[in-house]
Order: sequence, then structure tokens, then C-alpha cells
Amino acid sequence: MATIKPPSPVEDLKLASRGLRGTLAAELAAGGAQVSEDAYNLLKFHGSYEQYDRDTATVRKQSGREKEYGFMVRVRMPGGRLTAAQYLALHDLSGRWGGDSLRVTTRQAVQFHAVAKGNLKPTVAAINDALLTTLGACGDVVRNIVTSPAPRRDARHARLEADARTLSAALLPQSRAYHEIFLDDEPAPESGQETEPLYGAGYLPRKFKIGLALPDDNTIDVLANDLGLVAVWDHGRLRGYNVAIGGGMGMTHNRPDTYPRLASLIGSVGPDDLLAIADAVIRVQRDRGDRGDRKRARLKYVIDDLGLDVVREAVGRAFGAPLAAALPMPDFAVPDLLGWHAQGDGRDWLGVPVPSGRITDTDAVRMRSALHEVITRFGADPVLTPQQDVLLSNVDPADHTAVEAVLRGHGVPLAGELTPLARWALACPALPTCGQALTEAERIRGAVVADLDAVLARHGLGGERISLRITGCPNGCARPYGGDIGLVGRVPGAYAVFVGGDFAGTRLSYLLLERVPLARIATALDPLFAAFAAGRRAGEGFGDFCDRLGRDGALALVAAAPAHAA
Repeated sequence: MATIKPPSPVEDLKLASRGLRGTLAAELAAGGAQVSEDAYNLLKFHGSYEQYDRDTATVRKQSGREKEYGFMVRVRMPGGRLTAAQYLALHDLSGRWGGDSLRVTTRQAVQFHAVAKGNLKPTVAAINDALLTTLGACGDVVRNIVTSPAPRRDARHARLEADARTLSAALLPQSRAYHEIFLDDEPAPESGQETEPLYGAGYLPRKFKIGLALPDDNTIDVLANDLGLVAVWDHGRLRGYNVAIGGGMGMTHNRPDTYPRLASLIGSVGPDDLLAIADAVIRVQRDRGDRGDRKRARLKYVIDDLGLDVVREAVGRAFGAPLAAALPMPDFAVPDLLGWHAQGDGRDWLGVPVPSGRITDTDAVRMRSALHEVITRFGADPVLTPQQDVLLSNVDPADHTAVEAVLRGHGVPLAGELTPLARWALACPALPTCGQALTEAERIRGAVVADLDAVLARHGLGGERISLRITGCPNGCARPYGGDIGLVGRVPGAYAVFVGGDFAGTRLSYLLLERVPLARIATALDPLFAAFAAGRRAGEGFGDFCDRLGRDGALALVAAAPAHAA
């Protein structure tokens, strides 16, 4: 008989929170730099995390000073879509309260860092004034809905964008707590007594991620989501959505019962059943998810503990009928959306690479000023991508030269000036803001790319499309367990190295090396690149080659390279 675990303290907190209110309003009004532990956990549902500067923490502690606390604020924007006016409002907010920096996330959202506690309410209010929200951007609810960022003006992409917006609106928490606490709405008579018809009083056991994709545009890594929905079209008609469940990138080092997983295909639903199937899958996770161990509370563990057939049947019961068989569809592909592309309506978009999604000004690259000028002068509507880049849409073709001149004038490299590795490298924020980070990610991305590019060039692979994902901890925010190469923070200054996934996002990587010092990562991978250059098959990608080798074969190749610690 399975051991029944008592609910975690967070579960008790949610039930007692009066619809996510807790003591948040009083604590935000009380001044100071921090909130309590309970408020910290409730604040996530409203789109914010309390953080502190880990670079200065030790020195400040030694001198008897308080840590430099600040709050991350994340904006919920389905499909990463923004109008020019909305982007400019976020730009202004970043200058006022966000440290002159915006960050594009791997889930097509924007987040601010280092927002002072006293500025948290006005920041959230200003975001809402721009017709955006932070509600549900974090917490044990459905997070930002992701979909293809390509601003193609055709029926397929229009449907994906519309469905992403519909799901996002329908799956928000129903509690009015957010509006009372952050927007100063008057409490209704039933304040704190509202019902959550979908989530229930305890909300979900953990975060829940949904993505919508096309087979020929898996930019979002749809199988990395708790619920992946793939639109299948035939001769201009949407036949339905293939339904995949149980994806998730997070794991915990030294806990083999936690692991990354790709979603499993369980069937299909009709074009008008999207909300109904999302509701059904969420209800199964709500009722079956582990509320005693937050590290094993995602849907993927429900599936693996109970069996896919059991969960499929439970989803069918919640949906009201067994799911239809999966629709035939072509293999997944990932298009390159950077550079100039025709939208299909007489206008173009320009995909601008934004390393690690960091929109800020430095001495070398004034990305923040460049994007502000382009969007102000040319009225471009930005779309944020799961690769942390920005697509400047709705540009008049006559303005190509002028737009490029603005970017170049601010030192912004265009896509054609980057190596393929640089174009496809992701990195999470990690240090100094993330409390989970074991080591660096964003701040070492450039050095790692340069080191690996040098090795690739030496083997004649400089033009090879290879995806690189770097995270400072095993939670997997930059999806390091898929793609060609994953670097996962293991201990300070060292990384677990994963290889063998595929560029299209349909296969997980395997752990190759456990603890590789940063300076030796390129050396460790050098023998694999050499073997790939000499022995690849026609059309074989680097991840495919490593998968064909298998872990034992790959380890045999790197054994002579002194690149990892015991």
C-alpha cells in the first residue's frame, strides 16, 4: 500500500489564504524590504517572487548589513504578443523601477528584476494600465500560454494566437484578491469567499504549463509542457488538436525519482474542444497530483505512478468521452524566425537576436535603446519568442534599411552576423537573482558559445545548426534536457553535460558527464565534435549522432579528455 503523505505547508497555506489574500495587503503596506514566508508563497500567484542580490549577500552580511532585496515581476502575455504601446509602457517601467532592464523568458513573457518592495504595487498597477497582467504568471496555476511566435498572417497562425488568448483568459484564477491587493478594487461582499470552479480552494499541486504548436513550427518545444496541443490542418481546414500530456523539464540532483519527461500523445480532440480538454487534464492533475512532495507534484509523475492508460481514461471521463485517436501529422520541425520575413499581408517582420533575452544597455550593445527607437519610430509590434528573441512585426518593407541602421547604430548584431550556435543558445538568469541557482548561466553564455564555436570551426562545423541550453540549476527553465547540448548547474563553477536530444524537441538528452568545470566544457565536447564531423550520416544532426552513439559510446570518446571531475 502506498504511503499517504501529509500535505506540504504550502497546501495548508493555500487553503487558509482566503483566495490567495493571506496577509499580502497588510505586508505590502507595512514598508520594509521583505515579506514573510507565507506572503512570499502567495505572492507567486500574483506574478512576483522575492529575491536578493546573491553577489553582494556575503559581504553585506559580514558587515552587518541587510541583503539587497528586490522583487521579480513577470508579465503574462499569451503567445508573447505585445502592441508597440504596451512594449513602450514596459520599457518606461523598467527605467522607473526595474533597473533599466527587461528580460525575455523562455515562455514568451517579460520579467523585471530588482523591483523594490515599495514599488511593487505601482509596478503591477502600471502593467495593468497597459492592458496586461501579472496574475497567474507564477504559482500553482496555469502559467503563460505559449504558441508559435511567427507573425504570419494566415489562418493557421491566427487560430493559434486566438486559441492561446482564449485559454489564457479562461484559465486565470477567479479570486478577486489580485484586484483588491494590487489594483485597489473595493472588496465585494463575498471577498475571500469566492469559489474556484476549476482550481478549487487548494489550487493545483504545482505549476501547469500549456503550449500550442504546429508540426512544422515546434518553436515552443510543445512536448516539454504538461499539456501540449498540436494543431493538425488539412487543405486549409483545422481537423483538430493532437493532445500530449505529462511533459516537464524540472528535476532535482541526487533524487532519481525526479526527472525530465516529454509529453505522451494520448489522442485528439475537435477544433472546438480545446477549452474542454484543457479543463479535463487540469482537473485530473488537480485531483491526482502529489500534494505532499512539491518536487514530485507535476502531472508527469501522476502519469508514471499510475500508468498512462489509467490517466488517459481519467482524462476521458473528465472530458465526457474517450479521446479520438491521434491525427496523422508530419514530423516536428523548428523554423528559423530571425532576420527578415514576409508576414503575408504586405508587411514584414525582423527577428532580432537578444542574448539570454536581456534587454538592457551596455557599453558595447545598447539593446534597450535600440528596440525603443525602432518601436517608437516605426510602430513595430514586438512578439517574444521561446528562444528569448524579439520579432519586430508589421514593418513596412520600405523601412528595412532604416530599421537596420538604428540597430547597427546601437551596436546590436543582426542575425546574419551570428554563428548558428549563438542563434540557438538559451540561458536562464541564474545568478545573481535566482535563489535556486547553483552556478552561473546567463553571465557565462557568451564565453561558452565562443569556446564551443572555436572547437566547431576547427572541425569544419562552423555552419552547423546546434542548439545549446544552459541553466544554473536542474529546474530546467531553459529546457536543457532537450535539444542538442544541455549544461545544467551542478555545483559552483561546474555543470552536468547532457547530449543526445534532437533539435526538433522530440527526444530527451542523456547525462554524459556529471561535473565539468566551466573552463573544460569545450575540451570535454571536442572529441564528440571531431567524431561527428568524421562519421555523421547524411542529414544527421549533432544530437542525433550522440543518440546513435549512446552514452557508453560517447563516454568512450571523451574518456581521454581531462574535462570533468570525479
